[in-house]
Amino acid sequence: MAKARQIFVCDQCGNESLQWQGLCPSCGAGDSLKPMTVTKSPAERRSLAASGGAPQRLSQVVNTDDPRIQTGLSELDRVLGGGLVLGSVTLLGGDPGIGKSTMLLQAGDALSQMTPTLYVTGEESLRQVSLRARRLGVVGDSLQLLAETGIETIIENAKSCGARVLIIDSIQTMHAADVDSSPGSATQVRETAAALVRFAKSSGVSVLIIGHVTKEGVIAGPRILEHMVDTVLYFESDAGSRFRMVRAVKNRFGAANEVGVFAMTEQGLREVKNPSAIFLSHHTQPVVGSAVMVAREGSRPMLVEVQALTDEAQGMNPRRVAVGLEANRLALLLAVLHRHGEVSSVGRDVFLNVVGGVRISETAADLAAVLATVSSVRDQPLVGQLVCFGELGLAGEVRPVPYGEERLREAAKHGFTRAIVPEANKPRRAVEGLEVIGVERLRDALRHAF
Repeated sequence: MAKARQIFVCDQCGNESLQWQGLCPSCGAGDSLKPMTVTKSPAERRSLAASGGAPQRLSQVVNTDDPRIQTGLSELDRVLGGGLVLGSVTLLGGDPGIGKSTMLLQAGDALSQMTPTLYVTGEESLRQVSLRARRLGVVGDSLQLLAETGIETIIENAKSCGARVLIIDSIQTMHAADVDSSPGSATQVRETAAALVRFAKSSGVSVLIIGHVTKEGVIAGPRILEHMVDTVLYFESDAGSRFRMVRAVKNRFGAANEVGVFAMTEQGLREVKNPSAIFLSHHTQPVVGSAVMVAREGSRPMLVEVQALTDEAQGMNPRRVAVGLEANRLALLLAVLHRHGEVSSVGRDVFLNVVGGVRISETAADLAAVLATVSSVRDQPLVGQLVCFGELGLAGEVRPVPYGEERLREAAKHGFTRAIVPEANKPRRAVEGLEVIGVERLRDALRHAF
């Protein structure tokens, strides 16, 4: 073994330097190089036990489907791409108290019925975990618990008990014996995560890791942490909302940006099979400033309500506020509306909100945002049972969006009778119970919406 020596590691990108510098030579971050004592060479620390052997041609590699284990939560399986892959490493992040430990305790109980599962807690005692499990109605006859923070001890216990699934709660409490820094530091998070990745790849054990997030909403620790793991999941929720959305921002075994919807109850997280129903307000009569669109989250369409409120500006500069949509996109849409729709928002504050805390990043929300804004400006509701989607171009054209026919079928399933969509998204075959109006220009959409 090499002698102990000190290097400097960037807590932003993970780059190593032999001496301290004011700026990281890799990412340019200031004062980000932190000292780290290592007792073995970088080659030894980076090597994966799963690697080795002679090089092979790609065509010679055996191509088999990755075996998956069902977690007992179908919405979580959807986000993972169909279940938990053996030998994979999954990182789950979210705000404090949002339900990370609750979800993995419920999933761990279901997994333990099919395969040996070890739940490791570094933040609570075994009694605290037991009390939480009792409150959630988790029996846990087969689930094994361990209260430990030493990563070497955890891996030895996982090997001795024959665990095929290892749950770590949380990575910020873990520490490696050969790293001279406190738990939660960038170097400790990096090294303990690397040890878990090496263990997963060499043994075929699936590892689920809980990670804390910073005030900016990203996983605490070096950015390299998210690159090391196979799957990164984030909890999304509006403050005070009982609904939780889990989004896959990275997935080597499935589609990224897939979303699972849960409801937080006294018995823990419960799956929401029909998320479209929870994000609609079901008004008894048409409401001013409200438009319903069909968004596509991951692989499924979902109906959401976009609300707009316009009022006389209270200051010299009118406000443009968007919650759930990109603020810069709102300013662009208001300019298109003024130029090509002849509806002015000059001297008026414009507030836009997506109901239910949903965040929409796709441009299919353009048409719904504009129609809701015009409805508020005119103080006139849209026609009843109307759904819409489409992207607006700077020339005032209504551009098509992907998966138009699937969106229309989702709208018809929930009782909508009229749809305004881009002309190119108009289906060749009629959708039963739904009148589909194809438009090419913004003016045509405004004429049909009121």
